[in-house]
Amino acid sequence: MKKILTFTFLAFIAFSDLKAQDITDAFRYSHTNLKGTARFQAMSGAFGALGGDISAIGINPASSAVFLNSAATVSFGDVSKKNTTTYFSGINDSEEDDFNLNQAGIALIFNSNGDSEFTKFSFAVNYAEENNFDDAFRAAGISNNSIDQYFLSYAQGVPLDLLMPYDNETIDDLYAYLGENEGYGAQQAFLGYQGYIINPESEDIENTKYNSLLSPGQFQNDYNYVSTGLNGKISFNFAAEFQKKLYLGINLNSHFINYDRTTRYFEKNTNTGSETNEVSFVNALSTDGDGFSAQVGGIYKMTDKLRIGVTYDTPTWYNIREEASQSLRTYSDLYDESVIINPDVINVYPEYKLRTPGKITGSAAVVLGGQGLISVDYSYKDYGNTEFRPTDDDNFMIQNDIISENLKGASSIKIGGEYRIDNWSLRGGYRYEESPYKDGFTMSDLDGYSAGIGYTFGAFKIDAAYTNTQFSERRALYQVGLTNTASIDREFSSLVFSLSFGL
Repeated sequence: MKKILTFTFLAFIAFSDLKAQDITDAFRYSHTNLKGTARFQAMSGAFGALGGDISAIGINPASSAVFLNSAATVSFGDVSKKNTTTYFSGINDSEEDDFNLNQAGIALIFNSNGDSEFTKFSFAVNYAEENNFDDAFRAAGISNNSIDQYFLSYAQGVPLDLLMPYDNETIDDLYAYLGENEGYGAQQAFLGYQGYIINPESEDIENTKYNSLLSPGQFQNDYNYVSTGLNGKISFNFAAEFQKKLYLGINLNSHFINYDRTTRYFEKNTNTGSETNEVSFVNALSTDGDGFSAQVGGIYKMTDKLRIGVTYDTPTWYNIREEASQSLRTYSDLYDESVIINPDVINVYPEYKLRTPGKITGSAAVVLGGQGLISVDYSYKDYGNTEFRPTDDDNFMIQNDIISENLKGASSIKIGGEYRIDNWSLRGGYRYEESPYKDGFTMSDLDGYSAGIGYTFGAFKIDAAYTNTQFSERRALYQVGLTNTASIDREFSSLVFSLSFGL
């Protein structure tokens, strides 16, 4: 069993590479993918002015009041993620498949009796998978940069005395002590020193300067990233129909996060004079969190054919908890010897808060009787407003400045259509999401296409949808030292099936 090490707040400030407190991970918890019923996904989620679908309440909470009768829907999907990663001269393909329940919900309709101008009320509960974190990629190639720069970056300024165990003190004991009293950076310096990657400029215990035991030259870098988990949301929805023209609604949303990530880095060199020729560095992070948000929205029937809608999504306020572990193995050709440092310690870090940005959505739809419909949604979300809290914490202030300097407001457009032939429905859609990064280089714009089909048996319906999404991004291997970037072309496709029941 690994020892559980709970960090103090001061030690937590220095912790930067394992924790989800950088711009990449902040964006991960702020962004949502196209998820929901097969009908919803087949039309690329363009439901803000339509309603009448349980997943539509995630776009506009007034949607549930559009239902004529109570209904329930459950959806299953198979998601395939393909990554093509380019790192210097190396190109690697990886693919992940995941089949799961991505939506389940029920809407109850209560028609008003009497002379009330509120002619209908609805209550709905819906579970939706907001984002799936299952992912894997490999960046491998030959570089002039080494992982030694990672350990050197953290080691400079750390007294040598802190990196050497005292009599009767184990490696585990010292690693734990450094985490509790000196911080994450001192732990990394300790790993680099004990693993014969870095060396002090002098043997004086007060030495604070270090150099590398790896000679300059070329290095085979091999970085493997694997993650699992999801971001889910349970919505409690209330809506009403006013004078059979105006629909108003509100959602109270409970969010949860589960995210596990493991990175395995291997490096090899044959450079003349290197005392260490192989390095294997493993980092594991486990994250869970919970949060709250709300949505308010309305749909108005301007005519029998034309509808408009508007929705405001509040920010989501998350409480996030993390724990991490590390191990290091090195090998020297010169001494024909391996060194293994595998601290029997789990670092548990204090809970922190994350506020993701709010969003505004405007929608319009044309309904052509029982023949079909066309719908358009436009949304705007300012990712620069993502914020770690408390905002007076030194580390959070730095990260929040990085977020505001690099992220921006991003627009998204969704277009969907449906054509009905007797009991059959044919559907298609397109969505575009602007990159949230100001440089337009870290992440590209996103394009997505969708198509689907449905058949109604009356009170029972079955629907199927296919979606395809493509974008690219550049990912740094580490935030400190070895900051080489890998270019990743991403393609996500999914096949979704839904069963709907009239109640």
